[in-house]
Amino acid sequence: MGRFPSALNWIVTAIVVATSGVVYGKIFFHSSPLYIGAIYALFCGMPALAFERRMILPRLNHWMHRLPTPAFIASALVVDFALIAIGFAMAGGLMKSLHLITDSWADVMLLKMDVYIYAVMVTAIIIFVGRVRELLGRDVFLSLLTGRYRNPVQEERVFLFIDLVGSTAFAEEHGDLRTQQFLGSVFNALAEPVRRHKGAIDDYIGDAAIITWPLQRGVKNARCIRCVFDILADIEANAETWLKSYGRVPRLRAALHGGGIVTAEIGIDHHKIAYFGDTVNTTARLESLCKTLERQVLISADLARRIELPDDIARENLGDHAVRGRDQTLEVIALHMARRPALKAIGNRQ
Repeated sequence: MGRFPSALNWIVTAIVVATSGVVYGKIFFHSSPLYIGAIYALFCGMPALAFERRMILPRLNHWMHRLPTPAFIASALVVDFALIAIGFAMAGGLMKSLHLITDSWADVMLLKMDVYIYAVMVTAIIIFVGRVRELLGRDVFLSLLTGRYRNPVQEERVFLFIDLVGSTAFAEEHGDLRTQQFLGSVFNALAEPVRRHKGAIDDYIGDAAIITWPLQRGVKNARCIRCVFDILADIEANAETWLKSYGRVPRLRAALHGGGIVTAEIGIDHHKIAYFGDTVNTTARLESLCKTLERQVLISADLARRIELPDDIARENLGDHAVRGRDQTLEVIALHMARRPALKAIGNRQ
Protein backbone atom coordinates (compact mmCIF):
# COMPACT_ATOMS: atom_id res chain seq x y z
CA MET A 1 0.00 0.00 0.00
CA GLY A 2 3.05 2.23 -0.12
CA ARG A 3 4.69 3.83 -3.07
CA PHE A 4 8.14 4.35 -4.52
CA PRO A 5 9.54 7.32 -6.42
CA SER A 6 8.93 7.29 -10.16
CA ALA A 7 11.57 6.26 -12.67
CA LEU A 8 11.93 9.89 -13.76
CA ASN A 9 12.64 10.94 -10.18
CA TRP A 10 15.39 8.33 -9.93
CA ILE A 11 16.91 9.40 -13.24
CA VAL A 12 17.02 13.04 -12.13
CA THR A 13 18.42 12.01 -8.75
CA ALA A 14 21.11 9.86 -10.39
CA ILE A 15 22.14 12.78 -12.60
CA VAL A 16 22.41 15.07 -9.58
CA VAL A 17 24.42 12.48 -7.63
CA ALA A 18 26.76 11.84 -10.57
CA THR A 19 27.25 15.58 -11.04
CA SER A 20 28.19 15.96 -7.39
CA GLY A 21 30.89 13.34 -7.93
CA VAL A 22 32.21 15.19 -10.96
CA VAL A 23 32.33 18.42 -8.91
CA TYR A 24 34.20 16.66 -6.11
CA GLY A 25 36.71 15.24 -8.58
CA LYS A 26 37.32 18.60 -10.23
CA ILE A 27 37.88 20.31 -6.87
CA PHE A 28 40.24 17.76 -5.33
CA PHE A 29 41.61 15.80 -8.29
CA HIS A 30 42.02 18.21 -11.18
CA SER A 31 43.56 15.73 -13.60
CA SER A 32 41.14 12.84 -13.01
CA PRO A 33 38.68 11.93 -15.79
CA LEU A 34 35.15 13.15 -15.07
CA TYR A 35 33.65 9.67 -15.17
CA ILE A 36 35.66 8.49 -12.15
CA GLY A 37 33.98 10.95 -9.78
CA ALA A 38 30.58 10.22 -11.31
CA ILE A 39 30.93 6.44 -10.89
CA TYR A 40 32.13 6.75 -7.30
CA ALA A 41 29.24 9.11 -6.49
CA LEU A 42 26.63 6.80 -7.99
CA PHE A 43 27.91 3.74 -6.14
CA CYS A 44 28.16 5.69 -2.86
CA GLY A 45 25.06 7.87 -3.00
CA MET A 46 22.36 5.80 -4.66
CA PRO A 47 22.37 2.91 -2.12
CA ALA A 48 22.06 5.42 0.73
CA LEU A 49 19.14 7.13 -1.02
CA ALA A 50 17.51 3.78 -1.83
CA PHE A 51 17.78 2.82 1.85
CA GLU A 52 16.19 6.10 2.90
CA ARG A 53 13.30 5.34 0.53
CA ARG A 54 13.00 1.81 2.02
CA MET A 55 13.76 0.17 -1.30
CA ILE A 56 16.57 -1.84 0.28
CA LEU A 57 16.67 -3.21 3.85
CA PRO A 58 13.12 -1.95 4.58
CA ARG A 59 12.82 -3.81 7.89
CA LEU A 60 16.02 -2.25 9.21
CA ASN A 61 14.83 1.18 8.10
CA HIS A 62 11.46 0.67 9.80
CA TRP A 63 13.16 -0.50 13.01
CA MET A 64 15.49 2.51 13.03
CA HIS A 65 12.62 4.97 12.66
CA ARG A 66 11.04 3.54 15.82
CA LEU A 67 14.15 4.35 17.88
CA PRO A 68 14.49 7.44 20.11
CA THR A 69 15.96 10.37 18.14
CA PRO A 70 19.57 10.14 19.49
CA ALA A 71 19.67 6.39 18.80
CA PHE A 72 18.13 6.92 15.36
CA ILE A 73 20.76 9.50 14.41
CA ALA A 74 23.60 7.26 15.61
CA SER A 75 22.24 4.21 13.79
CA ALA A 76 21.64 6.24 10.62
CA LEU A 77 25.26 7.41 10.60
CA VAL A 78 26.49 3.82 11.02
CA VAL A 79 24.26 2.47 8.25
CA ASP A 80 25.09 5.34 5.90
CA PHE A 81 28.81 4.82 6.51
CA ALA A 82 28.47 1.11 5.79
CA LEU A 83 26.49 1.64 2.58
CA ILE A 84 28.80 4.38 1.34
CA ALA A 85 31.92 2.38 2.20
CA ILE A 86 30.59 -0.72 0.41
CA GLY A 87 29.61 1.35 -2.60
CA PHE A 88 33.01 3.05 -2.66
CA ALA A 89 34.80 -0.30 -2.53
CA MET A 90 32.60 -1.76 -5.29
CA ALA A 91 33.14 1.26 -7.56
CA GLY A 92 36.91 1.28 -6.97
CA GLY A 93 37.22 -2.47 -7.42
CA LEU A 94 35.21 -2.37 -10.65
CA MET A 95 37.20 0.48 -12.18
CA LYS A 96 40.50 -1.08 -11.05
CA SER A 97 39.52 -4.39 -12.63
CA LEU A 98 38.65 -2.62 -15.88
CA HIS A 99 41.95 -0.71 -15.75
CA LEU A 100 40.13 2.62 -15.68
CA ILE A 101 42.27 3.68 -12.71
CA THR A 102 45.81 2.64 -11.81
CA ASP A 103 46.10 3.54 -8.11
CA SER A 104 46.68 0.81 -5.52
CA TRP A 105 43.81 -1.43 -4.42
CA ALA A 106 43.82 0.19 -0.98
CA ASP A 107 43.57 3.70 -2.42
CA VAL A 108 40.69 2.87 -4.73
CA MET A 109 38.67 0.72 -2.33
CA LEU A 110 39.12 2.15 1.18
CA LEU A 111 36.70 4.98 1.96
CA LYS A 112 38.38 8.20 3.11
CA MET A 113 36.77 10.38 5.73
CA ASP A 114 36.55 13.48 3.52
CA VAL A 115 34.76 11.45 0.85
CA TYR A 116 32.34 10.11 3.46
CA ILE A 117 31.56 13.59 4.79
CA TYR A 118 31.01 14.94 1.28
CA ALA A 119 28.78 11.99 0.36
CA VAL A 120 26.70 12.41 3.53
CA MET A 121 26.27 16.14 2.82
CA VAL A 122 25.13 15.53 -0.76
CA THR A 123 22.67 12.77 0.18
CA ALA A 124 21.33 14.85 3.09
CA ILE A 125 20.62 17.78 0.75
CA ILE A 126 18.91 15.52 -1.81
CA ILE A 127 16.83 13.85 0.91
CA PHE A 128 15.86 17.26 2.35
CA VAL A 129 14.77 18.61 -1.04
CA GLY A 130 12.84 15.39 -1.70
CA ARG A 131 11.07 15.60 1.66
CA VAL A 132 10.05 19.22 1.08
CA ARG A 133 8.82 18.31 -2.40
CA GLU A 134 6.74 15.45 -0.97
CA LEU A 135 5.40 17.66 1.82
CA LEU A 136 4.27 20.39 -0.56
CA GLY A 137 3.50 18.25 -3.61
CA ARG A 138 5.28 18.37 -6.96
CA ASP A 139 3.25 21.17 -8.55
CA VAL A 140 3.17 23.33 -5.43
CA PHE A 141 6.91 22.84 -4.86
CA LEU A 142 7.74 23.96 -8.39
CA SER A 143 5.27 26.86 -8.20
CA LEU A 144 6.75 28.13 -4.95
CA LEU A 145 10.27 27.66 -6.34
CA THR A 146 9.52 29.67 -9.48
CA GLY A 147 7.21 32.21 -7.83
CA ARG A 148 4.51 31.50 -10.41
CA TYR A 149 1.64 32.45 -8.12
CA ARG A 150 3.29 35.29 -6.21
CA ASN A 151 0.71 37.47 -7.90
CA PRO A 152 -2.84 36.02 -8.17
CA VAL A 153 -3.48 34.16 -11.43
CA GLN A 154 -6.81 33.31 -13.05
CA GLU A 155 -6.86 29.80 -14.46
CA GLU A 156 -9.05 26.75 -14.96
CA ARG A 157 -8.58 23.61 -12.89
CA VAL A 158 -10.25 20.27 -12.20
CA PHE A 159 -10.88 19.32 -8.58
CA LEU A 160 -11.49 15.86 -7.17
CA PHE A 161 -12.80 15.50 -3.63
CA ILE A 162 -12.45 12.01 -2.12
CA ASP A 163 -14.06 11.23 1.21
CA LEU A 164 -13.65 8.14 3.41
CA VAL A 165 -17.02 6.67 4.37
CA GLY A 166 -17.57 5.56 7.95
CA SER A 167 -14.50 7.15 9.54
CA THR A 168 -16.49 8.38 12.55
CA ALA A 169 -17.83 4.88 13.25
CA PHE A 170 -14.32 3.46 12.85
CA ALA A 171 -13.00 6.01 15.37
CA GLU A 172 -15.71 5.14 17.88
CA GLU A 173 -14.83 1.47 17.59
CA HIS A 174 -11.02 1.65 17.39
CA GLY A 175 -10.01 5.01 18.86
CA ASP A 176 -8.39 8.11 17.38
CA LEU A 177 -4.85 6.72 17.11
CA ARG A 178 -5.89 3.66 15.11
CA THR A 179 -8.17 5.83 12.98
CA GLN A 180 -5.27 8.11 12.14
CA GLN A 181 -3.22 5.09 11.06
CA PHE A 182 -6.13 3.94 8.90
CA LEU A 183 -6.50 7.38 7.33
CA GLY A 184 -2.77 7.55 6.71
CA SER A 185 -2.85 4.24 4.85
CA VAL A 186 -5.86 5.35 2.79
CA PHE A 187 -4.17 8.60 1.82
CA ASN A 188 -1.00 6.70 0.95
CA ALA A 189 -3.07 4.52 -1.38
CA LEU A 190 -4.16 7.63 -3.30
CA ALA A 191 -0.64 8.79 -4.04
CA GLU A 192 0.40 6.41 -6.80
CA PRO A 193 -2.78 6.70 -8.94
CA VAL A 194 -2.64 10.50 -8.58
CA ARG A 195 1.00 10.56 -9.66
CA ARG A 196 0.27 8.13 -12.51
CA HIS A 197 -2.42 10.45 -13.87
CA LYS A 198 -0.35 13.63 -13.40
CA GLY A 199 -2.50 15.13 -10.65
CA ALA A 200 -1.49 16.78 -7.40
CA ILE A 201 -2.81 16.16 -3.89
CA ASP A 202 -3.58 19.66 -2.71
CA ASP A 203 -4.73 19.05 0.86
CA TYR A 204 -6.15 16.65 3.41
CA ILE A 205 -9.14 17.87 5.42
CA GLY A 206 -10.23 15.45 8.11
CA ASP A 207 -11.07 12.22 6.29
CA ALA A 208 -11.13 13.84 2.84
CA ALA A 209 -8.44 14.50 0.23
CA ILE A 210 -8.46 17.26 -2.38
CA ILE A 211 -6.76 16.47 -5.70
CA THR A 212 -6.35 18.92 -8.56
CA TRP A 213 -5.16 19.25 -12.17
CA PRO A 214 -4.84 22.17 -14.56
CA LEU A 215 -8.00 21.77 -16.62
CA GLN A 216 -6.40 20.74 -19.91
CA ARG A 217 -4.14 18.21 -18.21
CA GLY A 218 -6.99 16.77 -16.16
CA VAL A 219 -9.43 16.26 -19.03
CA LYS A 220 -6.82 14.91 -21.47
CA ASN A 221 -7.30 11.16 -21.86
CA ALA A 222 -9.92 11.45 -19.08
CA ARG A 223 -7.08 11.47 -16.54
CA CYS A 224 -9.18 12.84 -13.67
CA ILE A 225 -11.82 10.11 -14.17
CA ARG A 226 -9.31 7.31 -14.66
CA CYS A 227 -7.59 8.43 -11.47
CA VAL A 228 -10.77 7.93 -9.43
CA PHE A 229 -11.44 4.44 -10.73
CA ASP A 230 -7.79 3.42 -10.48
CA ILE A 231 -7.88 4.39 -6.80
CA LEU A 232 -11.03 2.30 -6.27
CA ALA A 233 -9.55 -0.61 -8.24
CA ASP A 234 -6.26 -0.54 -6.32
CA ILE A 235 -8.09 -0.63 -2.99
CA GLU A 236 -10.26 -3.51 -4.17
CA ALA A 237 -7.19 -5.40 -5.43
CA ASN A 238 -5.62 -5.10 -1.97
CA ALA A 239 -8.80 -6.00 -0.08
CA GLU A 240 -7.17 -8.91 1.77
CA THR A 241 -4.34 -6.69 2.98
CA TRP A 242 -6.80 -4.07 4.21
CA LEU A 243 -8.86 -6.68 6.02
CA LYS A 244 -5.77 -8.13 7.65
CA SER A 245 -4.44 -4.72 8.71
CA TYR A 246 -7.63 -2.91 9.73
CA GLY A 247 -10.50 -5.39 9.63
CA ARG A 248 -12.23 -3.56 6.79
CA VAL A 249 -11.76 -2.34 3.24
CA PRO A 250 -11.90 1.46 2.81
CA ARG A 251 -15.09 2.75 1.21
CA LEU A 252 -14.80 6.02 -0.68
CA ARG A 253 -17.04 8.64 -2.23
CA ALA A 254 -15.73 10.97 -4.93
CA ALA A 255 -16.83 14.09 -6.80
CA LEU A 256 -15.33 15.85 -9.82
CA HIS A 257 -15.90 19.40 -11.01
CA GLY A 258 -13.88 21.96 -12.91
CA GLY A 259 -13.89 25.59 -13.91
CA GLY A 260 -12.34 28.99 -13.40
CA ILE A 261 -10.59 29.90 -10.15
CA VAL A 262 -8.01 32.34 -8.81
CA THR A 263 -4.74 30.79 -7.66
CA ALA A 264 -2.39 32.68 -5.37
CA GLU A 265 0.55 32.16 -3.04
CA ILE A 266 -0.48 33.21 0.46
CA GLY A 267 1.17 33.39 3.86
CA ILE A 268 4.32 34.89 5.32
CA ASP A 269 5.91 32.43 7.73
CA HIS A 270 4.04 29.52 6.15
CA HIS A 271 3.56 29.75 2.38
CA LYS A 272 0.80 27.91 0.57
CA ILE A 273 -0.74 27.83 -2.88
CA ALA A 274 -4.44 28.51 -2.34
CA TYR A 275 -7.40 28.28 -4.72
CA PHE A 276 -10.30 30.73 -4.54
CA GLY A 277 -13.63 30.62 -6.30
CA ASP A 278 -16.96 28.90 -6.68
CA THR A 279 -15.43 25.87 -8.41
CA VAL A 280 -13.79 24.59 -5.22
CA ASN A 281 -16.91 25.13 -3.12
CA THR A 282 -19.13 23.47 -5.72
CA THR A 283 -16.91 20.38 -5.80
CA ALA A 284 -17.22 20.07 -2.02
CA ARG A 285 -21.02 20.40 -2.21
CA LEU A 286 -21.12 17.86 -5.05
CA GLU A 287 -19.25 15.35 -2.89
CA SER A 288 -21.88 15.73 -0.17
CA LEU A 289 -24.53 14.86 -2.79
CA CYS A 290 -22.96 11.40 -3.15
CA LYS A 291 -24.57 10.42 0.14
CA THR A 292 -27.91 12.06 -0.68
CA LEU A 293 -28.12 10.52 -4.16
CA GLU A 294 -26.64 7.19 -3.04
CA ARG A 295 -23.92 7.16 -5.67
CA GLN A 296 -20.21 6.55 -5.23
CA VAL A 297 -18.75 8.79 -7.96
CA LEU A 298 -20.36 12.01 -9.19
CA ILE A 299 -19.22 14.49 -11.82
CA SER A 300 -20.74 17.80 -12.86
CA ALA A 301 -22.24 17.80 -16.35
CA ASP A 302 -20.18 20.92 -17.12
CA LEU A 303 -16.96 18.97 -16.63
CA ALA A 304 -18.27 15.75 -18.18
CA ARG A 305 -19.01 17.56 -21.43
CA ARG A 306 -15.31 18.38 -21.77
CA ILE A 307 -14.21 14.76 -21.38
CA GLU A 308 -14.46 11.77 -23.66
CA LEU A 309 -15.41 8.99 -21.27
CA PRO A 310 -13.32 5.80 -21.33
CA ASP A 311 -15.12 2.77 -22.81
CA ASP A 312 -15.25 0.99 -19.45
CA ILE A 313 -16.94 3.91 -17.68
CA ALA A 314 -20.72 4.35 -17.89
CA ARG A 315 -22.66 7.53 -17.12
CA GLU A 316 -26.00 7.92 -15.40
CA ASN A 317 -27.72 11.28 -15.79
CA LEU A 318 -29.26 12.33 -12.48
CA GLY A 319 -30.70 15.69 -13.57
CA ASP A 320 -30.42 19.08 -11.91
CA HIS A 321 -29.94 19.40 -8.17
CA ALA A 322 -29.81 22.31 -5.79
CA VAL A 323 -26.38 22.86 -4.28
CA ARG A 324 -26.01 24.62 -0.96
CA GLY A 325 -24.39 28.03 -1.34
CA ARG A 326 -25.09 28.21 -5.08
CA ASP A 327 -27.99 30.11 -6.65
CA GLN A 328 -28.21 27.95 -9.74
CA THR A 329 -28.87 24.23 -9.78
CA LEU A 330 -26.12 21.85 -10.88
CA GLU A 331 -26.60 19.11 -13.46
CA VAL A 332 -25.15 15.94 -11.99
CA ILE A 333 -23.93 12.71 -13.56
CA ALA A 334 -23.00 9.48 -11.76
CA LEU A 335 -20.13 7.39 -13.10
CA HIS A 336 -19.91 3.60 -12.86
CA MET A 337 -17.72 0.82 -14.15
CA ALA A 338 -19.52 -0.33 -17.32
CA ARG A 339 -18.81 -3.99 -16.69
CA ARG A 340 -20.56 -3.94 -13.32
CA PRO A 341 -24.03 -3.04 -12.09
CA ALA A 342 -24.46 0.55 -11.04
CA LEU A 343 -22.82 1.04 -7.69
CA LYS A 344 -24.87 2.53 -4.94
CA ALA A 345 -23.17 4.58 -2.32
CA ILE A 346 -21.69 2.14 0.15
CA GLY A 347 -23.39 3.00 3.41
CA ASN A 348 -24.95 6.23 4.54
CA ARG A 349 -23.62 6.27 8.05
CA GLN A 350 -20.80 8.58 9.03
